[in-house]
Amino acid sequence: MRITSEPIGSIPRSADLINAMKENAAGNLSAEALATLFDNAIAAVIKRMEETGAAVLTDGEQSKASFITYPLHGNKYLAADGVVIPFADGHTRQLPQLTAGPFKYRNYAVQYLNKAKKYTSHPVKQAVISASAISLIYPANGIENYSREQFIADLINETEKDIRQCLDAGAYNVQIDFTEARLAIKLDPSKQLLKMFIDLNNQVIDRFSEEEKKKIGVHTCPGGDHDSTHSADIPYAELLPLLFELHATNFYLEFAAEKDKKEVLEAIKYSLRPGQKVFIGVTDVLNPVVERPEEIRDLILLAAEYIPVEQLGTTDDCGFSPFADDTSTAQDIAFAKIKARIEGTKMAEEILNKIGVAV
Repeated sequence: MRITSEPIGSIPRSADLINAMKENAAGNLSAEALATLFDNAIAAVIKRMEETGAAVLTDGEQSKASFITYPLHGNKYLAADGVVIPFADGHTRQLPQLTAGPFKYRNYAVQYLNKAKKYTSHPVKQAVISASAISLIYPANGIENYSREQFIADLINETEKDIRQCLDAGAYNVQIDFTEARLAIKLDPSKQLLKMFIDLNNQVIDRFSEEEKKKIGVHTCPGGDHDSTHSADIPYAELLPLLFELHATNFYLEFAAEKDKKEVLEAIKYSLRPGQKVFIGVTDVLNPVVERPEEIRDLILLAAEYIPVEQLGTTDDCGFSPFADDTSTAQDIAFAKIKARIEGTKMAEEILNKIGVAV
């Protein structure tokens, strides 16, 4: 067996594509013309990802405005004054707020998966947004004739549908983006909010069979946008014991940017459960310096001292551009980091094989 290595999702969009998205929003470019540009961008990203030696691909989220709001585009019952998420560098992102029910997704992730599969014979994984993230669009003062309980019931149905459609369409696996996990602790140090999020996400995951759950994973990081984060100041040790209570199989963890890596590995060691697999981030997506494969190799060998190799995989810390307008990372840098991840993972695998550790 090999040490599995997978991407998280997004790749920086080109300046031309970002400008085209702005022109479309302003009414100066047709939807048809933009769709053609999206297709070209997806094909180009997949080709370059294949050239890195990656065995598992994504579409680079080229046609998503953001990883979190894709289900909401086109929903008429949204206001602009939703939850504000502050980042360490001072910039913010703001979610929309739901104004009426019933709640339905307007877009499902399977459309991105089906498009990507047209351009490659490689396995394609698909990222979806968590139910807990979308739950934040329901207003604190409620909605007339549409209770929070009704909203949550609709949300669970829609999130299940989003995942199930991808599995049915042949996704290699489905990754639930749960980047609000550490943020939940920052907002509520009692961890009641985090526990509520985990319970909500488990209500979705538990609708799948044990066999289906083997293809369901969860990604968490402290947020990555314009080379800044929203919750990196929350210690991983505060999160991981609860995170592994999620009923998913695969866990994709930001790791390369962590300062005290041994402390994080200790927390993983004592929290990881049988049957779960952890993919550690070995490339820091917020740092423009490209890691050497040898550095990645050594990071994996360190992790193998704490995590059983059969439960260990590698990934990137986060998507390289979760929001379409984030140009802080050059596309060439992203692909160089992915290539280094692939090469470093293979180097570590060879060493572990030589010393007799089963991989």
